[in-house]
Amino acid sequence: MIARFVFALSALVLSVSQAFACPNWRADPYFGTIDLMAGFQPDPYVRNITAGGTINLERCFNGWTGYVTGRPDFDLNWHGSANKLTIAVEAGADAVLLINAPDELFYYNDDTYGKNPVITFINPQPGLYDIWVGSYDGSRRNPARLIITEYDY
Repeated sequence: MIARFVFALSALVLSVSQAFACPNWRADPYFGTIDLMAGFQPDPYVRNITAGGTINLERCFNGWTGYVTGRPDFDLNWHGSANKLTIAVEAGADAVLLINAPDELFYYNDDTYGKNPVITFINPQPGLYDIWVGSYDGSRRNPARLIITEYDY
């Protein structure tokens, strides 16, 4: 009986510690939120942010490397219907991009254009896109630009 309790308690502690060590899409974003509708102008929307973090993505997602913050860096509320929606990062550091989309799945990219990541959604679903801009090597406070566009990137 005691062994079962210790095992259950250990499993609970492990699951709680893992939950705190991974990106939390429910948390408030560091750099704000924007509502964009299909056909928005000016396109692209550009936001200065800081790339990096301390949470190792390998502990949360198998095969994904890089470091992000616990809270999203930015939230996009997407409205309307479009052929595609591209979210990209331009940074001097080697950046990674993590997005929790309205389908409740996480999307990841590293090094699409040199060391800059890009994720394109075809026929993007309306809803909340939680966006993390991390760094490949765990560095922090890297100046970066978050770019959101409906055009080819």
